[in-house]
Formats: sequence, C-alpha cells, structure tokens
Amino acid sequence: MDRLDLRILDQLQCDASLTNQALAERVGLSPSACLKRVRRLKQSGIIQREVAILAPETLGAGLHMVVEVTMSRDDKSLYGRFIKQMEASPEVTQCYQVTGEVDFVLIVSVPDMASYDRFCDRAFDASDDVHKFRTLISRKRTKFETRMPLGG
Repeated sequence: MDRLDLRILDQLQCDASLTNQALAERVGLSPSACLKRVRRLKQSGIIQREVAILAPETLGAGLHMVVEVTMSRDDKSLYGRFIKQMEASPEVTQCYQVTGEVDFVLIVSVPDMASYDRFCDRAFDASDDVHKFRTLISRKRTKFETRMPLGG
C-alpha cells in the first residue's frame, strides 16, 4: 500500500458515495487507475464494506450506553458464546473484548430505558455466564468518528 492508496482510503472514509471520477480527481489519478486501486483495496479486504451512517436520534435510538461486562469465569468458550449473543443483539452497536478489570465493553443504543431493561434481562440477567455489568449512560455524544487515522 502506498501514499495514493492511503489518499484513496482517506477520501472514501469521508464520503464513500463519491463517484470514481470525483475520487480520481481528488487523489490525482486517472479514473481507470483509481478504479483498479479501489477494486484491489476491496479484494484484499482493506475496504470491508461501504455503509450509510444514520442519525440515531432521528430514528428513535435516543439513549446510548457504555456497558462494562465481567464474566463469571475466564473461559474461552464462555467468551465465544457471549460474543455470538452480542453479535445477534441489534441493540449492541459495538462489542470489545478488553483487558483489565472487565472482560467486555459494549456500546448499546436503545430508544428508552424500558428497551434497555428488556435488553439487560435477555443479555445479562438470564445468563449464568455474566457475573456483573455496569452501565454508563451517555448524556451527550461530543464526538463520533468512523474514520481511522491513516499514516503519520
């Protein structure tokens, strides 16, 4: 991957809906060379997918929680079950297995507290695998970025 690839990736992270022509102009390539590079970046898995980023508050997902989860014991298969359950839970928008005092950190988006209570009942309270969890309710999101920093 060279500097041109990084410039392409940077532009696509800002706006994946750019036409190939517009992208080529922004990075200083011919459209055909640009298209070849984008295809290679997709085929190699560097570009995993293209998505639309929605405004959650306009769709009723007004509460965002950061949830720390501690499992009942250190067990790889237990972790695997929990990860599969979180992947299947639409309320969980991000799931991180972490080091330290807790085992997982989740980002959970729900429309209201009743929805969050139902999620907790299903995901945590009904499971012997979860020892405890702690919820931090976001009062205000001051930064949300999907763009990864590229290079120096």
